[in-house]
Amino acid sequence: LPFQKKKLSDEVNYSVAVSKSIAQLGCLMRVPSSQVRIQICYQPTSANYKIQMAELGGLAETLVLSLALVENQLTEKLWVLKALQHLSSSGVNCRHMMKAQAASRLCLYLNDTDPSGQLVFRSSEILWNLLENASKEEVVSQLSSLECVHALKEVFVDRLINGFRHYDRQLRNDLLVIATLVAENSAASMIESGFSVLLIALATFTEVKIPNPLLKGLKLTYSYEDFEMKKLLLNIIGIFSKDPHAVQLLSENDVMPALLYYVKPHKKPGFHDWSAAQYEELQLHAIAILASVAPLLVDKYLSCQANTLLLVFLEWCVGQDPFFGQGNSFHGTGGRGSKLAQMRYSLRVLKSVVSLYDDAVNLNLCDQGAISQLLDILKYAANKLEQKDDVILLEIQANILFILSALCENDIHRKQELFSYEGVDLLISLIQMDPKKLHSGLGHMRLLFSALDCLWLLKQKNLCNIILGILSEFCDNPKTIIHISTWRGEKDQTAAKLLIQLWRQEELDLGVQRDRYGRIADVKTPIAGSFQKEQEIIPMPSSCPSFAIVEISENIRAKLYSLLCKLGFENLPGLSAKDFVTLAIIRRYIDFKVGEVWSEVCAELKEEFKPIASDEEILKVISEVSENIGRMVISYQTEVLENHHHQEIQEEEKTYTKIRAVHKQKEMVNKSWENFLTRTSNYEALKKAKRLQEKLIEASKSKSKTQNGAVHSTDIKGLGTTVSNAGCRMEKFSYMYM
Repeated sequence: LPFQKKKLSDEVNYSVAVSKSIAQLGCLMRVPSSQVRIQICYQPTSANYKIQMAELGGLAETLVLSLALVENQLTEKLWVLKALQHLSSSGVNCRHMMKAQAASRLCLYLNDTDPSGQLVFRSSEILWNLLENASKEEVVSQLSSLECVHALKEVFVDRLINGFRHYDRQLRNDLLVIATLVAENSAASMIESGFSVLLIALATFTEVKIPNPLLKGLKLTYSYEDFEMKKLLLNIIGIFSKDPHAVQLLSENDVMPALLYYVKPHKKPGFHDWSAAQYEELQLHAIAILASVAPLLVDKYLSCQANTLLLVFLEWCVGQDPFFGQGNSFHGTGGRGSKLAQMRYSLRVLKSVVSLYDDAVNLNLCDQGAISQLLDILKYAANKLEQKDDVILLEIQANILFILSALCENDIHRKQELFSYEGVDLLISLIQMDPKKLHSGLGHMRLLFSALDCLWLLKQKNLCNIILGILSEFCDNPKTIIHISTWRGEKDQTAAKLLIQLWRQEELDLGVQRDRYGRIADVKTPIAGSFQKEQEIIPMPSSCPSFAIVEISENIRAKLYSLLCKLGFENLPGLSAKDFVTLAIIRRYIDFKVGEVWSEVCAELKEEFKPIASDEEILKVISEVSENIGRMVISYQTEVLENHHHQEIQEEEKTYTKIRAVHKQKEMVNKSWENFLTRTSNYEALKKAKRLQEKLIEASKSKSKTQNGAVHSTDIKGLGTTVSNAGCRMEKFSYMYM
């Protein structure tokens, strides 16, 4: 009955007494009386006030602990569970229950005998409340032990095989959701308990039609509950794909052919079949999971001819067959009335396997005409985008560009003959998109970067110039510098190292003179190329730029200098001594360029008239400034190379010192072993060693005699060796492992 309340303030005034009385009632669960226990659990706990008092009194924790007292009394146990079900609607009570290991205790009782079925129902409801109102990680951790996972598996199988009612199927799905949450914990004993292999077999047995003894006698219907279970099973395959230990199970239980079963157009549903909307939802879900599984099972992927199935499916996606996507599910978002959702997830699968850069996969795709087909889909998506901007179409285009880039990389035939001008025209049109769209948030920025990534496969210098210009403009935003600095390429190459390599390649193409160490070879023209040196100086109007100025826009050195200025010339990671030699030249690029312009000015003046003595002196001083800078750079470059050489010599000496130490140790061990053999095989040598040992002992004694001190002999009677047994063993051990 409710507590009697005379005043509004009674609830506050008597809260301590009430909470203590409820706590005492909980303690009475230890009384071995069924009637007492049932009466305690029968308290109406739905009133908010009583719930609050139960929170203060810790009743929920006490009731969880009392489960051990009633584990053999079904009626009392069900009453305790009913009370806990009510109490677990409170977050505070749930936290108290978790202190008493409520999740693991309840899970272990799931398979206890109960004809009414209330035990599993109430226990699962309490577990759900714990997951929602307490720490989900802590609940999952308690459920991850081998005993709990095994109990969860057994009760799930029982409901799966023997549950025919609507209620049983709902309860089965609830248990499967809990199992899914447990499977997300890498420490859970899903594989050891056999639960993983059971769930994988259950997820695939309707598609591969292979009898499985684990599922003997199981028949699934096309009810809504079975449809929900099917989606949960597909989802749990995606979870297992993240666990390296479960990959073998995925391979052995025909997961690949089961997922590929859905890579086909859906026929008109029959009487006993999924509806069109249900099949589409399963289809998109399965293809989405395939994108996670395919990279793990490449051999299975190829043996099942997955590339062929996907390309045929993509051909259907752009075909004229009448099909209207329902777009009801999460994966079908944006695909209503079209096949765009199917196209989107199929391309995700191709992207996932192509990103492995596996030669067998890529060759198989190219042999089936994937490049030309993908270009057709790219044009199809571009035409659709002209009508209306769409997130899915932008993602489709970006993924196609990534796939094409991966397929054509390092293959001249694919670039020139298969990608050809058709692909280049498409890329140019994408790069020329309206800049305003880049900030729309729909994915235009990602599409632009995908197009740029694809352009690298063309390896045209003018494109490199354009991209460096774009990067230089991006660097006006300080946040960009951080991204460029943290970027890493192949073999952990840094952005600075890449830019310096591009500079060296550019100078090689221009014919700039350098010595064999990369230092400046000519201080008068430190950065001039061979073609620039051959040009004759012709006096021109001041409005016409000289060759030294024109040359800036004709190569990428100015943009490389601009980028490195924004990155900074100090503390650049990942650079070698050769890189620092080149960096010293890049750092003085503007000074050298100014020197070139003054050199042209001097030459033009001398062509037109002879300067007076004072002007000639000034021109000479200006010319020497650039040359002096060149000499300073050479001096610095030489210092860098000498320091590097000195460092290499020191490292060599350290290595040789270690080698000598190892050899010396081996010699000492060998010598010690030889001495030991000599002493044990030659009696005269043994006596000599004995005399030497006695001499050393005498020499080590103190010279001053201790008054009345006892004198002890160092000899051991009957001993004919000069070393102890332990010494022998140590010498043998040293010889064995030298």
